[in-house]
Amino acid sequence: LAPYRGWFPVISSLCCSNFVYFYTFNSLKTLWVKGQHSTTGKDLVLGVVAGVVNVLLTTPLWVVNTRLKLQGAKFRNEDIVPTNYKGIVDAFHQIIRDEGVLALWNGTFPSLLLVFNPAIQFMFYEGFKRKLLKKQLQLTSLDAFVIGAIAKAVATTLTYPLQTVQSILRFGRHRLNPENRTLGSLKNVLYLLQQRVRRFGLMGLYKGLEAKLLQTVLTAALMFLVYEKLTAATFTVMGLKRSRRH
Repeated sequence: LAPYRGWFPVISSLCCSNFVYFYTFNSLKTLWVKGQHSTTGKDLVLGVVAGVVNVLLTTPLWVVNTRLKLQGAKFRNEDIVPTNYKGIVDAFHQIIRDEGVLALWNGTFPSLLLVFNPAIQFMFYEGFKRKLLKKQLQLTSLDAFVIGAIAKAVATTLTYPLQTVQSILRFGRHRLNPENRTLGSLKNVLYLLQQRVRRFGLMGLYKGLEAKLLQTVLTAALMFLVYEKLTAATFTVMGLKRSRRH
């Protein structure tokens, strides 16, 4: 069961995060585009704004999720402080009690930088989607799955070094850089990137990328597939014809 450690907080975090992101992205798109042709630039801007809203609202969930997922793991680094949480509620309680409320937003700075990950993902997805819809009436299940996978693979590869730093800062139980305890600041982000390059070399920034791609690409592909099917079903039930231009 070790590979499934922290599965419940992961699912909870993903549900909340995806809901906030999709709702914000589509609401802003409806207000801005208003029946006109969407563009790559607009998709990128909307993705960034939706990403910022998502980060600010859901970072506490991801901090708890990261800690529960790593709890009980054996680390070779003696600088890491062990934790003992009984669940999501207990993790929130202990973090607030021992580290303060702001500790729930550890890693917010790299997370804000990483809003370009879903923004790039949506930009590529919407771009591929528009090109396909010029040649056919609607997306097939395979189309949604493939372009969702490609879009996420590109976004993950471009932003992976920052994702690594984000995970370290979210975990928070590390005695790195003791002279600067402002976790998530630009100084700490650069410090952790520098330490990783010094310890593992330049390719150390992409250590674990293969596993990350397997996880995120499959997740995103399935997410976009379900998203398209649910959206189509919703429009059908409401008796509306979905515009191909969107």
